[in-house]
Amino acid sequence: MASWFLFLLGLFLALASLALASDPMSLQDFCVADANAAVLVNGVACKDPKKVEANDFFFSGLHLPGNTSNAAGSKVTPVSVAQIPGLNTLGISLARIDYTPWGINPPHTHPRASEILTVVEGTLEVGFVTSNPENRLIRKILQKGDVFVFPVNLIHFQRNVGNCNAVAVVALSSQNPGVVTIANAVFGSTPGIPSDVLVKAFQLDSKIVDYLQAKF
Repeated sequence: MASWFLFLLGLFLALASLALASDPMSLQDFCVADANAAVLVNGVACKDPKKVEANDFFFSGLHLPGNTSNAAGSKVTPVSVAQIPGLNTLGISLARIDYTPWGINPPHTHPRASEILTVVEGTLEVGFVTSNPENRLIRKILQKGDVFVFPVNLIHFQRNVGNCNAVAVVALSSQNPGVVTIANAVFGSTPGIPSDVLVKAFQLDSKIVDYLQAKF
């Protein structure tokens, strides 16, 4: 009996840990986000089901190229709960990413989601870095139709290594995955991280740190 109890306890804990690995599951057919709700919850409050309509589950525009005329040469078009209220509590979202030749999606993390990327057009170099202490870079060159996975909260990037525009579509395991772009967060926070902290952390000259903070 004791061994069975320990087995069931271990199974319960394993399933509980899996349940915590993504957004909470809905306990009803749907919970369409009510952007005007005054109640603050972990997510978005539910709209009255009687007022739900088809457009609450709909988004149009993912076929349109994003504007890549920026320093990075890329544009992310998100389709999260902000764009489709019906995604609320479903634990999924989507995005289109456009890249100019040699454009990048800079190193960043998604604090609440793993990501699976499919190349629709072009050739992408992709990679992510494992956690301390190894900090190992795992990278690969992807062609049209190839798929790559970025584990939750690990720093990752993409770069168009071709001479034509590239397009990727990504799915994420959260209705609101969040994005932390590393350079922006470190050098462009408001208020700024004290420069002497960054000098010591990155072993850089203070003038370089000042320049980077001004840049971001």
